[in-house]
Amino acid sequence: MICMGCSTSPRTSSDRPGVLLAVMSHWAGLLSTAAKVNLLLLLVSAVFSWPSRSDRVPEFALTKIEESDTKGDSGKEPVTEDDADPEDLEVFYPTHQWQTIRPGQAVPAGSHVRLNLQTGEREAKLPDSEYGKSEAREDKRRKRLGKVDIDSNSFTSQELKKALAKMKESEKAERKAHEEEVRKKFRPIEQLKEEFEKLNVKMETDYEIMVKLISKFNSSASTLEEKVAALYDLEYYVHQVDNAKDFLSMGGLRLVIEGLNSSEAALKEHAAFVLGAALSSNPKVQIEAIEGGALQKLLVILATEQPLPVKKKALFALSSMLRHFPYAQQQFLKLGGLQVLRSLFRQKGMEPLHVRVVTLLYDLMVEKMILEDSQHGDQMQEKIQQYQQVRLVPAVLEQDWCVVVSNLLAVPEHDTREKVLKTVAVLMAFCRERFRGDPALGSTLGLLRSEYEELAAQEQREGDKDGYFKELLGSINTIIQELR
Repeated sequence: MICMGCSTSPRTSSDRPGVLLAVMSHWAGLLSTAAKVNLLLLLVSAVFSWPSRSDRVPEFALTKIEESDTKGDSGKEPVTEDDADPEDLEVFYPTHQWQTIRPGQAVPAGSHVRLNLQTGEREAKLPDSEYGKSEAREDKRRKRLGKVDIDSNSFTSQELKKALAKMKESEKAERKAHEEEVRKKFRPIEQLKEEFEKLNVKMETDYEIMVKLISKFNSSASTLEEKVAALYDLEYYVHQVDNAKDFLSMGGLRLVIEGLNSSEAALKEHAAFVLGAALSSNPKVQIEAIEGGALQKLLVILATEQPLPVKKKALFALSSMLRHFPYAQQQFLKLGGLQVLRSLFRQKGMEPLHVRVVTLLYDLMVEKMILEDSQHGDQMQEKIQQYQQVRLVPAVLEQDWCVVVSNLLAVPEHDTREKVLKTVAVLMAFCRERFRGDPALGSTLGLLRSEYEELAAQEQREGDKDGYFKELLGSINTIIQELR
């Protein structure tokens, strides 16, 4: 039926009861009173029970989903995020700041996600740096430890105890196997002693060995070769301080000093060698030796005609006696020891001893200078007084050692030049005028400077900036500067 004059716009379900009322009121004017009552009841019933299965909204619904919101332009329902294909999702690229996640965006694994309670939207960002560092550390720890099963249910406590017990048993077995292997390679000391006793071989101490060697050296039945062999072995043992004291107590020092008077050059040489080894850094032996007349006998050997090996060992023994022993130095000067050493420079064939003599003078002068510059304690004060009685420098100047020392700079060996340069530097305070008046010294220093400038430059080209030749060049330049 078409209603003339009605609006042609479509009506919704909510307009239908009103239309029905209008139609019924039109027909009510044409009916009787009874019919009107029945019609009114029918109308009220229709209004309150109007069916609308498709359009009616439940009374308990919070929102009404419009059809246009739930369907796309094509009329089909959209695919939700859970049902979408992961390859079709838009990727969310997080940063270190919180960003809103739009519907349909895929969030990378490991990102921090939160729900913004103010906006009701989901947000995400990159993990913090500390988290990243802890993850990296954890990865490194896993790599270092390897695959470890940390599940507490993997092993029971009893199983762990059994495993530890097996490990201990394995270690004990390996230790026993190693001990058995060592026992097979080496025999116990008790067994060795028994075997030595059977062979009449006894393990002797150093003291017992030195007693036998001294007896062999002192025995009139021993040959010259046996005595020399005994002295050679004794030199090895008396190097030790305790052995040297034992050597003194058993009378060996007295026999060695008497051996310096022997007519056999070999016995003199090896006796002086043993004496020098026993005197080295041993004040007790030094005192006993000088009281036993060793100093006089050594000076006699150096002053008389003797083979070079004998004088070399005698000079070694003399140096061991004089170093750090001011009383011996005083006696050395009183006995004319400095003149004896000076005479070695006039003897033919004694050139190898020249550097040894200059080195001894250098050590004695530097030793006294260092002690005088040190802090003065009670013991030091007493020793300084002893050194003050050693008039070494005046004797050096009196015997013109300045020229003797400076002439040694002409030798070709670098080691000898180094020692002579050090001695010249020490004597500079006393021999400056004598050095200045020596034209040969100035010429020698000039030649040495030219030679060592070239050698030092070669060292620098090879990458050695603080080389040996540069040090020698510095000593030469210092001496030349002080002589100007």
